[in-house]
Amino acid sequence: MILIGQYDSPFVGRVGIALRLYDLPFEHRPWSTFGDGDKVAQYNPLRRVPVLVLDNGETLIESALILDWLDEQQGRPERALVPQQGDARRRALKVCALATGMADKAVALFYEKVLHKEQSVFWADRCRSQIEGALQVLEADRAALATPWWHGAAMGHADIAVACALRFCGDAHPGSIDPARWPALAAHAAACEALPVFKDISQTFIPPSA
Repeated sequence: MILIGQYDSPFVGRVGIALRLYDLPFEHRPWSTFGDGDKVAQYNPLRRVPVLVLDNGETLIESALILDWLDEQQGRPERALVPQQGDARRRALKVCALATGMADKAVALFYEKVLHKEQSVFWADRCRSQIEGALQVLEADRAALATPWWHGAAMGHADIAVACALRFCGDAHPGSIDPARWPALAAHAAACEALPVFKDISQTFIPPSA
């Protein structure tokens, strides 16, 4: 398999981490959607990453779809990084949705800063408000838990999604994740970043250019 995209993307990062946790071998092509857009377009006409190219040549796009496919390949429900059904699954997917939504708004806010000569104050404020709202809900949810990971004793997609989103927010918007204000999330991020897989699936943040 081939994973396309740079690890400073929270969406590419979460797929790379899942691939490692599932012990699935893959080749990594750290292509930028800006500098390598034509290469990416050969696999995804939207010129977005991540893209996972399967051994049979089929391409999967969008991190949620890729992770859903990876979960299916595990053979046994207990091996998957997300519960297979019921309330536990819905709760995990809600945390993932909040984390990836926050990351998406952090990306949009960054692009607003670097790609537009005249920034839209309204749009920037709206993005910041959406990020703030997600942080508040995620902080309260994590603070209420006594388990090592979000949904129990084992790491799952929710843990990975939140940590990758927090990493991107901190890289793209320095100072935006105040440990004193979001202590439960800061502790969660630190626990994830200390793991070898997070150290391996990482790169220095590379700001895109037009």
